[in-house]
Amino acid sequence: MKPSELKEKNISELEKELESLSRAQFSLRMQYGTQQLTNTSQLKKTKRDIARVRTFIKQLEIESKLT
Repeated sequence: MKPSELKEKNISELEKELESLSRAQFSLRMQYGTQQLTNTSQLKKTKRDIARVRTFIKQLEIESKLT
């Protein structure tokens, strides 16, 4: 997910995206554990996307407190 896509979303949309990514990460970890995951780079990509979304949520929370 690109940062430009995240900038357009509000906090509730970002939280839904975070939930979706967390479920995807869980699914990928289960596939990895059962040796069904062929593209292991998806784990790293999903983890980075989760961190990116959390960062944007935190930034929006801070901005809302300042105003």
